[in-house]
Amino acid sequence: MINLLVNILVFVMEKIYGDKPYPRFYVLETVARVPYFAYTSVLHLYETLGLWRKSDWMKVHFAESWNELHHLLIMESLGGDSNWFDRILARTSALIYYWILVVIYLFNPRAAYHFMQLVEQHAYHSYNNFLMAHTEELKAQPAPAIAINYYRDGDLYMFDEFQTGQHSGIRRPLVDNLYDVFVAIRDDEKEHVKTMVACQKPNAYETFHSPHSPEVKNLPDEELQAIETATQLAIDGMKEAKQTVLK
Repeated sequence: MINLLVNILVFVMEKIYGDKPYPRFYVLETVARVPYFAYTSVLHLYETLGLWRKSDWMKVHFAESWNELHHLLIMESLGGDSNWFDRILARTSALIYYWILVVIYLFNPRAAYHFMQLVEQHAYHSYNNFLMAHTEELKAQPAPAIAINYYRDGDLYMFDEFQTGQHSGIRRPLVDNLYDVFVAIRDDEKEHVKTMVACQKPNAYETFHSPHSPEVKNLPDEELQAIETATQLAIDGMKEAKQTVLK
């Protein structure tokens, strides 16, 4: 079922938006936010009912949605939401996927995290392909103001918060031009994959923490390497699967 949900989303992206990158990314980022909303909704429900409390998980998932929001704002600044059809499709899809993910997360959190891992892997490859195809064009354009504020000039606490796969405060993307912005977005997607991989670990309920948590300032290097390795294998596996389909 998880693969089917992802494949439907990918099919829509490929068929409708094959030659329209900004509307495609606008729809993708609109939908990509809602699983994190679903996760926090269920976690709030658990806390309200006194069943389970884990503030670190809610912080990280909110930071992930905050990151996706800024991806969305960047796409809007580039005109990705200018067509009414794209706005309706994006918002309708987001609403449908929200409720589906709420139900899945209630019964099988690991499956819900695997769904988002696959979506973020697809997003990583989409942005990477776009960068390779439009390098010089993107380098000649300025970075949007919203990107400069989010990645460089603003408060970077939330930016660090969603990146549980590396030491806090290390990653500081360049935003000198539009190419840099899309590199930063692509690399954000990889960090989301890392976090989703970490959330699926069998002992995640005991070991997963916010990067700013006083309980654990930084993950051990061997843990970071294990997450990095698992993430790269997953990303490479999706790339190979896409190439096989194209053949």
